[in-house]
Amino acid sequence: MKTILITLVYILIFSCASEKPKGKTEAEVLFKEAKALMKDERYLLATEKINNLKNQYPYSYYATPAELMQADILFLQENYVDSAAAYLLFRDLHPKHERIGYVVYKIAESYYKQIPETNDRDLEPAIEAIKYYDELITKYPKSKHVKSGTKKIKECRSRLQEKERYVADFYFKTEVYSAARWRYLDMLKNFTDIKLRSHSMQRIVLSTYYLKEYEKCIKYADVYSQNLRKSDKKVVTEYTKYCKNKI
Repeated sequence: MKTILITLVYILIFSCASEKPKGKTEAEVLFKEAKALMKDERYLLATEKINNLKNQYPYSYYATPAELMQADILFLQENYVDSAAAYLLFRDLHPKHERIGYVVYKIAESYYKQIPETNDRDLEPAIEAIKYYDELITKYPKSKHVKSGTKKIKECRSRLQEKERYVADFYFKTEVYSAARWRYLDMLKNFTDIKLRSHSMQRIVLSTYYLKEYEKCIKYADVYSQNLRKSDKKVVTEYTKYCKNKI
């Protein structure tokens, strides 16, 4: 008797699990099936249901949320290049959708997830991520994702600063002083970090010295002297003396 009861319970469980979702229309049923499959991480089957919905019922109420679900599935599959494209397309097609703030956040997130771990690679995704996090904060300030977006903007900007320093330092170490100086001067225009700016000023002076532009080197040293950190100021003072001896 006990065995029979256990068997009946299992039959009941599996029949409930495989029961088709109810809906007023076939489009609603397909949407609910896709949503359930996505929740179970069965992304390929979920995508198949979404495609069926979009192909068979393109003007259904559920066609639009199905598009967003498809973008979410791509993101969950860690296919961030395609998810960014899908979210962007959704934003362009449905600019007044009630979840557009979420969509802009997910565009930013898709680019953020593409940022490489090391600074010797292309950091263009960081620039794009900042762009859409900024859009989120500016246009949808009440979004619950604003706090996360603000934090990640700082992370992205820090990575971009590190990248610029990496490139400038590379030119300096390989004795391509003209390119190095240009990079350091550009960093002074674009970044506010005190440590980075002081490092850039010091390297501008040194690059100019190695380029044998001694009078210009002294001028740079005079301009930057009040804004240098102690360790950088010591080096600049020393090289200023060398310049004066060369003139």
